[in-house]
Amino acid sequence: MAETPVDLATWGRAAQFALFRGYERPQYSITTRLDVTRLVARKADGVSPYRACVFAIGCGLHAVPELRMRLRGAGVVLHDRIALSVTAPRRDGGFNYADLPFDPDFARFDAEATRRLKAAQDRDTLGENDGVQDAVAYLSCLPWLDFTAVDNALRDRDDCIPRVSWGRFTPEGDRTRVAMAIQVHHALVDGEHLGAFFAEVQRALDSV
Repeated sequence: MAETPVDLATWGRAAQFALFRGYERPQYSITTRLDVTRLVARKADGVSPYRACVFAIGCGLHAVPELRMRLRGAGVVLHDRIALSVTAPRRDGGFNYADLPFDPDFARFDAEATRRLKAAQDRDTLGENDGVQDAVAYLSCLPWLDFTAVDNALRDRDDCIPRVSWGRFTPEGDRTRVAMAIQVHHALVDGEHLGAFFAEVQRALDSV
């Protein structure tokens, strides 16, 4: 993974960046509903809905450069690739974290994700980010809830790592839908970028 400094003098969002950097709580969250009808049908072919959702979210994050931008002091850097940090259920209850490298090929991604999630189940340590690594996004599944909004614990006002959550698959007529939320830092990400993110996630869900 490589990072590139963003030239604030030529960046089209420089004014918005300066505005929201001054906010006490610059993070915000948007929740929407996505169609997972095809994904549910793919379970019969052995496709894991959980890992497929993680993959689709990875596609969305990598399709929108702003979601791979991170604050770095007074500046901004753009990562070319980020890891997907997910919650992995422990066999004895609770959870650990597992970092999954994103691969645009679903079969390769799925194989490596399966291996890493299994290894995290029995690990003695939580495996949390120490706060130094920012080439990452945090993902969590809430299969117990068909939620309408989600908020997240944040380290501080400069915490700009995206958080993505998705809930219970819920039948709606002849379709199945899922609530998905993303929380981002407004100095880096606008609503237009989140629209593009959700569109790409939906495209990936329809093609896995």
